Amino acid sequence: MIISHHTYFILLYCWMGIAVITMPILFKVTPPYGRHVKDNWGPLVNSRLGWVLMELPVVVVFSWLFFTGDAPKTLPVYLLYILFMLHYVQRIFIFPFLMKGRNKKMPLTIILLAVVFNLFNGFFNGYWFGYLSDYSMNWVTDWRFILGAVLFFSGIYVNISSDQKLIKLRKGGKTGYYIPYGGMFRYISSPNLFGEIVEWLGWALMSWCLPAFSFALWTLANLVPRAKDHHRWYHKRFENYPDERKAVIPFLF
Repeated sequence: MIISHHTYFILLYCWMGIAVITMPILFKVTPPYGRHVKDNWGPLVNSRLGWVLMELPVVVVFSWLFFTGDAPKTLPVYLLYILFMLHYVQRIFIFPFLMKGRNKKMPLTIILLAVVFNLFNGFFNGYWFGYLSDYSMNWVTDWRFILGAVLFFSGIYVNISSDQKLIKLRKGGKTGYYIPYGGMFRYISSPNLFGEIVEWLGWALMSWCLPAFSFALWTLANLVPRAKDHHRWYHKRFENYPDERKAVIPFLF
């Protein structure tokens, strides 16, 4: 698959424009999955199966373009690929099977929308690293790569550790929802989402390219409104919910 640089970047700018338009929409429309699930968005599918189905396409498309393209595969390129896959291996093959509640459902519509996103995201980033990128070996010593790596690993730690705290709330067969405490939950309602935002901002800094930035932009467009929905939900459900917590950015928002 070979397309011109011009065509690729026109498509990429359009993709980023859609992210900018999507964000304010998501502040008004709450996607119905997780604690916000509804049955008026079409057929429901098992949540574990849904997570696997909607995340797997990005791994397949990204990997196929990465390895079939003729761009130089230097050490920093392989490291960027490995970090990308590290997130998705955890998200596809570990996270869904740690979730409590075997009967949880999500709308098929949400799965299909996520598949579309992941196909485009996998294409833009896979095509860049497979066909267009040119990173020298000394890129691993550049301050952007090093600082980005610090952000990436900090973000993935916050993301996974916060998910673990949420999962442990239902330890011992408990059901329902509870107020989480500890860690970044001291400051924000959705540290797991904050961690993922930091993670992909770090990966974008490490990559220092427009397609990686587009992924970070889409992460912000999706997760900031999601965190706001969670924050609002907590306040409605629990009268004693801590007032000092922000939604997703400590001390700010």
